Amino acid sequence: MTISRRKLLSVSATTLAGLSVSKIALEGQQAAAQAPAQQDWPTELVEQPIRRDFAVPLPLNPDGSAPEHPESAAGPISDPVMWRTQGRQTPEIEFDYRQMQIKVDTNGLANKTGTLRFSDLEQLPTRSHTFLLQCGAPNPSGIVKWTGVHFNDFADMLGLIPETFYCRVVGSDRFYIDEPLQILRHPQVMLAWMMNDEPIPPQHGAPLRLIIPFRYGNRSVKAITEMTFASYGLRMPPLPA
Repeated sequence: MTISRRKLLSVSATTLAGLSVSKIALEGQQAAAQAPAQQDWPTELVEQPIRRDFAVPLPLNPDGSAPEHPESAAGPISDPVMWRTQGRQTPEIEFDYRQMQIKVDTNGLANKTGTLRFSDLEQLPTRSHTFLLQCGAPNPSGIVKWTGVHFNDFADMLGLIPETFYCRVVGSDRFYIDEPLQILRHPQVMLAWMMNDEPIPPQHGAPLRLIIPFRYGNRSVKAITEMTFASYGLRMPPLPA
C-alpha cells in the first residue's frame, strides 16, 4: 500500500505525541515511586516523641518582668530570622521609620484614630532599654538595646477609654497577636524603631516593632502595619488573610 507524504507526516506526528505522553506518564510514575509515601493521619491517639528544643526557659524576674541588661551586653540577634512568609523572606514595605504609615483603628474607644506617623511618636518621651529577645526555640535570640516609646505613653496619646480591653497588632507578613491592654501598658512594653542605636534592619522588623520582653520573641511583632483596639465582649475584626 502506498502512503502519501502528508499521511506519513501525520502518522509520525501522532506516534511522536504518543511516545511523549508515554514518557511523561512513565516519569510521573517513577517520581511517585521515589517520593516518600504520605502517612495517613492516625485514627486514634498515639504516642509521639516530645520536641526537646522547645520551649527553652525564659529567664524572668520573680514579679514576671524581664531582666534589664547593661548596654555593653547588647549585640546581634542570631539566625534564623522568623517571618511567616514563603521562604522566610522579609516582606517588601517602606522600611524608613520616618516614612512609616500605620493604620490605627480605635473603634470609637479613643479620641484619636487613623494613620500613625513618626511625627506622632516624636512627641512622646523616647526610651531605651536593653532586653533579651528569646524565641521559644534556642534560636533566634539575642540581647538587644531597643529605642522607641513606651506603649503606655502611646495609648495615653490616643486617649483610650478605660473600657478598652485589648489590641490586635498585625505585622507586614500578616502575623498578628491579640494582647490585653493591661499587658501592653506594662512599663517594659515598647514600640521601637531603633536597634542597638541604629534603625531596625528590615529583617528584624523595620520600620516599627513591638517589644514585649517578658514574652517569647514571636509576640514582639515585626514591621507593624495595623493596630486595632477593642472593648471586652466586642468581636475583633476578621483575621488577616
